[in-house]
Amino acid sequence: MEVSVYILLCADGSYYVGLTRKEPEAREWEHNQRLVRGYTATRTPVKLVFVETYERIVDAIEREQQIKKWSRRKKEALIAYDYEALPELASRPKRKPIVP
Repeated sequence: MEVSVYILLCADGSYYVGLTRKEPEAREWEHNQRLVRGYTATRTPVKLVFVETYERIVDAIEREQQIKKWSRRKKEALIAYDYEALPELASRPKRKPIVP
């Protein structure tokens, strides 16, 4: 059974990350009809902007949790399929040493 991790762009410009066993477009429709309680219910309309599909639900859950922790910039790189930028966006800027 396939499971999809998806990202929705909400009307307020925020992103929502979820997973579904349904077709991602069907899940997008459910969010837009406000059949899904929670975050997106007050942020419609939403637009499906990214999908990854997994064979194992445990892999999809792990990926969903990973993406949810990412910064907006990193999510946008993923949405743009800019995989080369992801490592750079993962690292925190190095602080310059304080010189007395």
